[in-house]
Amino acid sequence: MDPIKILFDEHDIILDAIQTAKNLRKIIHKQETYAQQVFALISFFRAYADKYHHYKEEEVLFPEMAKANEMLESGVIQEMLENHEDFRELIREIEMLTKNLLLDEAQEKLEQYVEALTDHIAVENDEVFEIAKTLFSEKEMEKLYFRFKDLDAELGDKRKTELTQQLLLIKKSIEMLG
Repeated sequence: MDPIKILFDEHDIILDAIQTAKNLRKIIHKQETYAQQVFALISFFRAYADKYHHYKEEEVLFPEMAKANEMLESGVIQEMLENHEDFRELIREIEMLTKNLLLDEAQEKLEQYVEALTDHIAVENDEVFEIAKTLFSEKEMEKLYFRFKDLDAELGDKRKTELTQQLLLIKKSIEMLG
């Protein structure tokens, strides 16, 4: 019952989506198909990365870390929260550029997004999660685990699984088209 493992596992899936987003450049010349795949990835990032993953951090992990060590709140936690807001804004920009068929600009913005998200994941994996492991007792970690599980259940465990399967379909589609 390791809540940090849940977050690491979600990062692995998000990193797979990041690689898929990078591969989109291969099909940019197929405008309609490219746009469809961008919208599919936007949907994935909004639902999986933000709604499932960032939600756990924002509603459970970060507040608990701040309670355990107040100095973290204005440091690394604030940085991570600001990153989450930046990601939401970048996704909105990618969506607007794609809707307006400004595909080269959309791809540039998408690559900016995935680069920032990759860096963010590295900081969380290497720093934030390691700090969390030192802050909480085994019993506290167990409570975090069950709170994470409860959040997934509230949001829909089945939906989370479907999102992972949809990512695989997007990935295969891009590979076939590219």
